[in-house]
Amino acid sequence: MDNLQQTIAPFLDMVSSQPWLQALVVVAATLLLARLVTIIVLGSLRFLVGRTRSSLDDEILAALSTPLVYTLVMIGLLIAVRIMPVDDNIKSILGGLLRSLGIIVWARFLIQLTKLLMTRAARRANESRLLQTATLPLFENIAFVVIIAFAVYLVFNTWGIDMTAWLASAGIVGIAVGFAAKDTLANLFSGVFILADMPYKIGDYVVMDSGERGCVTDIGIRSTRLLTRDDVELTIPNSIMGNSKIINQSGGPYKKFRIRIPVGVAYGSDIDQVRGILQAIGEQNEMTCNHPEPRVRFRALGASSLDFELLCWVDDPALRGLATDALLTTIYKRFNAENIEIPYSKQDIYIKELPDTGQPG
Repeated sequence: MDNLQQTIAPFLDMVSSQPWLQALVVVAATLLLARLVTIIVLGSLRFLVGRTRSSLDDEILAALSTPLVYTLVMIGLLIAVRIMPVDDNIKSILGGLLRSLGIIVWARFLIQLTKLLMTRAARRANESRLLQTATLPLFENIAFVVIIAFAVYLVFNTWGIDMTAWLASAGIVGIAVGFAAKDTLANLFSGVFILADMPYKIGDYVVMDSGERGCVTDIGIRSTRLLTRDDVELTIPNSIMGNSKIINQSGGPYKKFRIRIPVGVAYGSDIDQVRGILQAIGEQNEMTCNHPEPRVRFRALGASSLDFELLCWVDDPALRGLATDALLTTIYKRFNAENIEIPYSKQDIYIKELPDTGQPG
């Protein structure tokens, strides 16, 4: 033991009298410590998280390795900088550079972590949650801007730069951008609210208050797209969708859609026969549903007809036109076969007298 102390003592005396050598020893010790942490600590953590079923902890640990090792190295370098016999201004500059680089490294880690967590949450989200796959880019960009802004603030604070003037300028620029892009911002926020509230979803048939009807093919941040029955795509800004009355024909307890077939028969027709024929036509059509079953209603004693209505359900609103065509065709053929008259408007003209033309009779 005495021999070891005698051997190390000259080296310790030399180190204590040489600040540069002290700084070099600190750097070497820091690098060795970082290496040990990488091998032992991070290695043990990788072994533990590798035994779990989820891959989320593996990805978080992989992203955390770089900032953790850098933080250890940065602490050692800051200590070495303080030991070095250089001007205080140089020490301040070197310290500021190291801290700024550390802020950047940790900001990058936070961006990766936020993106990772949001992606996992969006994959598991149901339709009623705000964070979904469609809204994921929006929230990722918001998180990115917030983290970068906070990192810039910390960097400026590290160098002793007053942020008051910068914040005031940013506020003025923000107001100007808000006025210039108010329509874009209105569409953006309306898109977020639509995705959060989900009054309709992709695949639903909706009817606008202006009369447009179509299938929702895309719900974006800026606009919603509808594909009409004419295979024409409509792109409607979300600000209009958010402020319009929209009928969702695919909403309700199920996607089935009810169609109404008004039928008029002549006075004197057997209403029980008419009801039975209409009921059978509704039940026998291949496109109509058995549950709920078709219904026949006697609606009114019209001016020239007895007004019935056949109510049938189809599995999808897109089948409305085809089912209506099939039902009307069958009704007309059956009524002709059963000699049931479908009345139409008639006008009789009575001539009280012929005009006198002055010609001899």
